[in-house]
Amino acid sequence: MDLKQYLKDRCKLVDEALDRYLPKETELPFSLHKSMRYSIFAGGKRVRPILMLAACEAVGGKIDSAMPAACAMEMIHTYSLIHDDLPAMDDDDFRRGNPTNHKVFGEAIAILAGDALLTEAFSLLSSHQYAVNVNPMALLSVINEISHCAGSRGMVGGQVVDMESEGKDDIDLATVQYIHTHKTGALIKASVKAGAILGGCNETCHAAVTRYGEAIGLAFQIADDILDIEGTTAEIGKDAGSDQARGKATYPALIGLSESKRRAAELLEMALEALAGFDAKADPLREIAKYVVARKS
Repeated sequence: MDLKQYLKDRCKLVDEALDRYLPKETELPFSLHKSMRYSIFAGGKRVRPILMLAACEAVGGKIDSAMPAACAMEMIHTYSLIHDDLPAMDDDDFRRGNPTNHKVFGEAIAILAGDALLTEAFSLLSSHQYAVNVNPMALLSVINEISHCAGSRGMVGGQVVDMESEGKDDIDLATVQYIHTHKTGALIKASVKAGAILGGCNETCHAAVTRYGEAIGLAFQIADDILDIEGTTAEIGKDAGSDQARGKATYPALIGLSESKRRAAELLEMALEALAGFDAKADPLREIAKYVVARKS
């Protein structure tokens, strides 16, 4: 399959849906809605929503049943990036090659834009219009999965441990793995699990997709760690080497670059093995896993 074209087409579909679901800049409060849309449409690759759509199709579902949840996931991811870039956390000036939200709109509006995106995500997930078009129990399961993986036992918890580990020289591999599987991996795993649930998967398929999501979730962040060292600022859309400069707890910092690459390749094999029982409808998931490890941005 032509992965580049697949990603481009799916990204376009997600962007069109996000444009429909989000408040317009012409709706009060103007500054807040402009801030929300600024970060949503700042050039993201839409990895998480595309994974959700691909997982839905892999188990025989239709993407229409997963699109609102996919957009909700992108809202949650974008809120996390806005807050992650704030001076109180990573204090980044650029995201995806553009000035970060707080640099354009100020810290107060950036914080509130993140809050609004998180809330808007669950408003969309729980909307009556969505609930009448999918299995209500499946939707309830998806809401529970996403909220769990976005909260203190998932992404937010990973962010806290990441901040508390910064600059320390006694961080062990278990701590780094906790950070990666929670701060980054949790939403990726939730994306594929939610897509499979909305596609009507059985228990066996659900378990396989979960293993796939866990593997690529960790591989994605290890690849990010590697890119921070080997990539350029132009390639990664933010200051290269920023993780090293801040003393972040990363795989290369703990086990070295070559061993980190080996671990990422091992996780790719685990992800592909998890999909061994799926037919060609899962090919997008297979190709995305390869892309996650080999990407340069």
